[in-house]
Amino acid sequence: MFGMIRNSLLGTTEVWPNRVLRTGVQDDVAYEEREYDGGKFAAVELTGKPFDKALKEAVLKLLKYIGGSNDQGAEMGMMVPVCTTVFPGDDGSLQQKVKVLLRIPSQFQANPPLPSDDSIQIEDREGMTVYSTQFGGYAKEVDYVNYAAKLTSALGNEATFHKDFYFCNGYDPPMKPYGRRNEVWLLKK
Repeated sequence: MFGMIRNSLLGTTEVWPNRVLRTGVQDDVAYEEREYDGGKFAAVELTGKPFDKALKEAVLKLLKYIGGSNDQGAEMGMMVPVCTTVFPGDDGSLQQKVKVLLRIPSQFQANPPLPSDDSIQIEDREGMTVYSTQFGGYAKEVDYVNYAAKLTSALGNEATFHKDFYFCNGYDPPMKPYGRRNEVWLLKK
């Protein structure tokens, strides 16, 4: 547990490699089109729990993993953002199903440590292109749903993207009170 806390407070933070392809503003919504590198990810899937509760539980598992709860005892450092796949219902609210991903830091990409927790899977994922919008504060389900709707509206019919899921992303530890960064990503088709 101490390794997890020390790692999240004092460990290195690496940003998921990406390139901005273009930027735009529509209806007061600023957005970017970005291309993200693929790689190996630690993933936790949870069902049957509300978004905020499921996210907290999954992130704690992933923080323990990167904090040394793995077969190598390796404290890997933090990779941001923590990326959560969500599935909207017909009314826009989120279904009780999430998949939380954390990209394995670069130095461990070739040979990631195996998780001690069986609910964590190591996945190989391809690169992707997303449409992204950013907002601050301590993000909750209602914030992500609101910004996903704003981004969808801003993109209109000019962009094609998946509508059956999207990504909710957090960049900051919970103890950071100001200047927080959250994003919603829509996956380009």
